[in-house]
Amino acid sequence: MSITNTAWEIFNQSINDYHVKDNVDAPVKNQFPNGTLERILYAKNWIDTVQWHLEDIIRDTNIEPNEALKIKRRIDASNQERTDMVEYIDSWFLEKYKNITPNDNARLNSETPAWAFDRLSILALKIYHMSLEAHRDSASDEHRNNCSQKLNVLLEQKKDLSEAITQLLDDIENGNIKMKSYKQMKMYNDESLNPILYQNLKNDQTKI
Repeated sequence: MSITNTAWEIFNQSINDYHVKDNVDAPVKNQFPNGTLERILYAKNWIDTVQWHLEDIIRDTNIEPNEALKIKRRIDASNQERTDMVEYIDSWFLEKYKNITPNDNARLNSETPAWAFDRLSILALKIYHMSLEAHRDSASDEHRNNCSQKLNVLLEQKKDLSEAITQLLDDIENGNIKMKSYKQMKMYNDESLNPILYQNLKNDQTKI
């Protein structure tokens, strides 16, 4: 089985495992061996799945402001964790392909394998939840029909994205594409880069 198909199965296993309790505080159920790509991919999707539901919670129009702020902070932390995990996955692929010598005319791709898998992970969540809406008994026929049409588009996108990822990995293995990975340089969580954070830190130190 290709890495892409394996990833898709793992993403869906993670999503299904999460929805057993459907709770953002439920413990992760990662049963894959340490150090394997399978374990990393499961962990990546679990982060995405929890964040998906945090995004739902914070959109509750009746949520208390203090609770909304706590959720927003948690989403910020989750975004950083997601980015770190993507970079970790790219490190895995860099190690896997470290002995590949690119061809003289090798191209660069606009995204790395890990960011492509990130898109696939989110797509798995979209398909899962759109499928629920397409079959929700309490919804109107019009709603279910609209969601069914959207689901068909998402399924086609899954097919195309899976094929594109497979082609990308094949091209890297064959030396037709050079793999390079850049750190995302996220600034909003960094106390030395975010003006609000470093100004607050400066003010706190002044008060000491």
